[in-house]
Amino acid sequence: MEHVTLGRGGPAVSRICLGTMTFGEQVGEADAHAILDRALELGIDFIDTAEMYPVPARRDSYSRTETLIGRWFASRPGVRQRVVLATKVAGPSRGMDWIRGGAPDLTPADIVRACDDGLRRLQTDVIDLYQIHWPVRAVPMFGGLYYDPAQDRDVTPIQAQLEAFAGLVRAGKVRHIGLSNETPWGVAEFVRIADAAGLPRIVSVQNPYALVNRVVDNGLDEVLHHTGVSLLAYSPLGFGALTGKYDGGGADPARPELGRLARFESMRKQRWARADSLAAAREYNELAARHGLAPTRMALAWCYRNWRVASTIIGITRLDQLEENVAAWGTELPRELLAEIDAIRWRRRDPAQ
Repeated sequence: MEHVTLGRGGPAVSRICLGTMTFGEQVGEADAHAILDRALELGIDFIDTAEMYPVPARRDSYSRTETLIGRWFASRPGVRQRVVLATKVAGPSRGMDWIRGGAPDLTPADIVRACDDGLRRLQTDVIDLYQIHWPVRAVPMFGGLYYDPAQDRDVTPIQAQLEAFAGLVRAGKVRHIGLSNETPWGVAEFVRIADAAGLPRIVSVQNPYALVNRVVDNGLDEVLHHTGVSLLAYSPLGFGALTGKYDGGGADPARPELGRLARFESMRKQRWARADSLAAAREYNELAARHGLAPTRMALAWCYRNWRVASTIIGITRLDQLEENVAAWGTELPRELLAEIDAIRWRRRDPAQ
């Protein structure tokens, strides 16, 4: 497995990262541990989680994934030292009042407390990459389209957030920091303030990047290139839509075996399950078939080999999915196919934005 250094002086990580948002919900603990074991055998030494996982987020399952990973570390002496561990502190409450009482802000004290809680659950002394899961600012995300200045409010400034992270780095609790679901302005501002104030620099941003959501290409890629911040691409299969499993009838709740979009009502309301998103995914999947490729292989190969992507986060529920995702690594898509992919994007744009 190839490795890449995140940002300027960040950790060296495998080009494929194992996402864990299904662990503790769709995937039980024993199966999750087996997946983690096999991922390490396959050369994936980069694991991403979050305090709010698993999804869909619920009061009674909050932080279960971190706890499950912590038990994996505890039961396998020496494994923690072989893994680059990333986790995330949740941003201001988005209806989740069980996280910090539904506070509309993320204060420095909140960041420190969340880190300490995460370290305890993960049964480790240090987090290799600590990320803010979504911005403290009021910005469009998770399917939102427009920034509205009228929604701006007084929240913890970026410099204060960075100072909290600096304290965690000095204390040896965190090695590197990053962002998630961030905007081009947000990434640039975090870098500008860190450089000006001598504070820790973000090494990465974790944003969606898939055939049905290429918003990164609309300016964030230029910011990342010039600031030296790496992209961690999540949902490269569009929550399963780019595997072909939903092509027969959409996210059918009568067939929960299909995956999250079918199993959970809250997932069916998200951007990935919109009618136009599923229609675009079906068109990409048909294109893959015409070129003799499994849809999963084409979608992953497009993401794996994209110059913008440092590491691609894969989310799986079964060992055979892990094997399939890793097997796609060496696939090179011909120039003609890439042109056809771009032609679909020109017509469909980014329906899962």
